[in-house]
Amino acid sequence: MRDSLLDLRLIQRAYAHNAWTASTPHGHAMIESILLVAARVSTFEGQRLLTNASGFFFERDERLFLVTSRHVVIDEPSKHFPDRLEIELHVDPDNMAGSTGFSIPLYRNGKSIWRQGLDTAGEIDVAVIELEQSALPRRMAYRAFTPAHLHGSLDQVEVGTSLLVVGFPLGFHDTLHHLPVVRQAVIASSFGMRFQGKGYFLTDARTHRGTSGAPVVKRVAGGKPALGDLPWMLLGVHSARLDVGSRDVELDEALGLNCAWYADILLTLTEGSSLASSMPATPDR
Repeated sequence: MRDSLLDLRLIQRAYAHNAWTASTPHGHAMIESILLVAARVSTFEGQRLLTNASGFFFERDERLFLVTSRHVVIDEPSKHFPDRLEIELHVDPDNMAGSTGFSIPLYRNGKSIWRQGLDTAGEIDVAVIELEQSALPRRMAYRAFTPAHLHGSLDQVEVGTSLLVVGFPLGFHDTLHHLPVVRQAVIASSFGMRFQGKGYFLTDARTHRGTSGAPVVKRVAGGKPALGDLPWMLLGVHSARLDVGSRDVELDEALGLNCAWYADILLTLTEGSSLASSMPATPDR
């Protein structure tokens, strides 16, 4: 009876904090819903591991997508040409230690299956892949952003606003429970303006390789039913650290600034009936 009361209290506390309870090797624990939107991404050429990266789930019209950076799936300057991705999925909502690798081919019949963006300033470093839900684990534990999580009023986000970047820096994560880590960040440029004419804003945060494709989010105060148990606004997709060519590597520290592409590109990239096309899309911005 006492154990049942303890379980009930844990569930009530988890609901109040937008988290859920799950079994771990050390008993019950609360897991924040924001940690379940991110997926650890590995790139492969055949069976050869190439790189590690980050990604996250986005849901629209009962379709599920994996979002990451475009340079994760192809990067011509560095001669990075993987032919598949592998993401790690939780297979049991009651046991976070249970996971499996899920392989995603990047080409079908010689054509790329991801979709990427293009605007007047050039390519946008965001890529989306529609997931075949019938092939996913039946009891897969995850959370996904939706169009309701995209920010609608750009003037409500001020420079200096606190953010989180949810990902897998250098591939680092909780290897027992297969969960990401978060880094604190702040908005470092005027949100809503295209920094230097490109479709991204700047963040001030300590980031590393492997964070590419991570969601950049802002906590939403108060309850909004449309957001469900995921009270976060998706503002951007982390791309890369920003540096200046004139920096003296011996005398000057790195800027510590990063590019985050505006997340509203996802509305363009996820519309239509099929994403089995590599034709660039043009965002509204």
